[in-house]
Amino acid sequence: MPERGAVVALVGPTGAGKSGIALQVAEALDAEIVAVDAFTVYRGMDVGTAKPDAAARARVRHHLVDVLEPTESCTVEWFQAAARAAVADVTGRGRTALLVGGSGLYFRAVVDPLEFPPTDASVRARVAGRYAGDPAAAHAALAAADPAAAGAMDPANLRRAVRALEVLELTGRRFSDWRRAWDRWQSIYPQLRVVGVAVEPDELARRLDARVDAMVAGGLVEECRALARLPLSPTARQAIGYAEVLAAVHGLTTLPEAVARSKARTRRYAARQRRWFARDPRVRWLPPAAIPEALGVAA
Repeated sequence: MPERGAVVALVGPTGAGKSGIALQVAEALDAEIVAVDAFTVYRGMDVGTAKPDAAARARVRHHLVDVLEPTESCTVEWFQAAARAAVADVTGRGRTALLVGGSGLYFRAVVDPLEFPPTDASVRARVAGRYAGDPAAAHAALAAADPAAAGAMDPANLRRAVRALEVLELTGRRFSDWRRAWDRWQSIYPQLRVVGVAVEPDELARRLDARVDAMVAGGLVEECRALARLPLSPTARQAIGYAEVLAAVHGLTTLPEAVARSKARTRRYAARQRRWFARDPRVRWLPPAAIPEALGVAA
């Protein structure tokens, strides 16, 4: 069993069954769950995010669920600060913080010492204008100022070169300096234990398709009709399932087409999640039945 105030994590692709396992583990460990998800933070986005329901949240305290309006943006910087504050609250009370989620970027933002450089639209526009239509010139300028950043990107990728030059102009720091922590897998939480839910790809694809059908049957269209009346933030608007069904609500596509696109996009997203976490040497991949014991629950 983890020591009091420990931080453990359960990760893996969407649809792998993390939520059910997390409830079992959290109850056994007297832990609290910190949801590592960019979309369950939003109120009113329940069906399409597979958000833990009221019964689950009554059984185990969940953090970072229903904390933003869908009109608000959930940036990785905001999430990093909010999640770390939640973890500090849980561990400060001597309880175990169980991080649960499938967003690799948000997970690393919480557990690793990552920094995110600022941005300024006017500065970026000025830099972009300076190299409009000339990625080679932008890359050459970056190579002179930050050889490491230039060497790590495609010389034809004007957008990335402009971003790196924008950061240099804004902060005086080379873009590559901000990236150093990404190459290390050293958590800010000592003894962090990370377990990934291993599900065969074919089985996961079947589950994901069935889940999209269940979401539509369970009220996703009605949820999207309510959301369509709001000025959604870019973050909320891009959520898988919502973007596609909102298009149907607005008459831009049919519902069957929206469902098919949601299924395809969900499968692609799950594959990306699996690849992301596969790069993390801290993740121990296990079948669902073996996970509780691996996270400290007595057999």
